[in-house]
Amino acid sequence: MTITLSEESHKRALDSIITYFDEQLEQEIGVLQAQLLLDFFLEELAPSVYNKAVYDAQTFIHGQVADIDTTCFEPEFEYWKKKRK
Repeated sequence: MTITLSEESHKRALDSIITYFDEQLEQEIGVLQAQLLLDFFLEELAPSVYNKAVYDAQTFIHGQVADIDTTCFEPEFEYWKKKRK
């Protein structure tokens, strides 16, 4: 699976990389250099982040499903118990 960004996110990521180099490393880089770095991040690092996000979502959903019997449980045949009180 190739991880891609929307056009807007892609532009913002490039701007962010350029700004990071300028402000944090005091080094100017061009759009081409930022693009190459972003391509590397998306190919090399993004799958790890994506897989962790999927794992976290699975863990959350499994927890919700495990609690479904208590969260969604409704006592049965309670009518007469309520009436006799």
